Amino acid sequence: MNSMRKARWSGRRRSDDGSVAIEAAIVLPSLIMFLCLAIAGGRIVTSGAKIDAAAEDAAREASIHRTAAAAQDAAHSAAAESLTEQGIACASTTVHVNTGGVSVPVGQVGTVTVTVTCTVNLSDLLLPGVPGARTLTSTATSVVDEYRQRGD
Repeated sequence: MNSMRKARWSGRRRSDDGSVAIEAAIVLPSLIMFLCLAIAGGRIVTSGAKIDAAAEDAAREASIHRTAAAAQDAAHSAAAESLTEQGIACASTTVHVNTGGVSVPVGQVGTVTVTVTCTVNLSDLLLPGVPGARTLTSTATSVVDEYRQRGD
């Protein structure tokens, strides 16, 4: 009788068929979701750094021009070129330039500030709960040479 009980219990202990499949079905979706969230986070962080660089490029380019109109045009062109060169495809882009520093008198320090806003598309990641796009904004300021001649 004891031998019969032992045989019955030993048969049950060895019967783990299907438990690996159940564990995988529970754990695998969580791992895939975590991986997709890491990819989305990485895309947002790298896009933010590239938008920062575009704002810096635009501010520097605007600060070397002598008139506010030329500074505006240069900042818009520099921001667009920087984003394109870095491979950022914004769903929408806005460049706001404050050229008040270009019109200060010679001998006084002025600054030019550029704000670049870019909407980064995340819908291609197909993640539930992640918005289809994320709007990132970066602002950079560049000093206008205080002894450089200014335009009218």
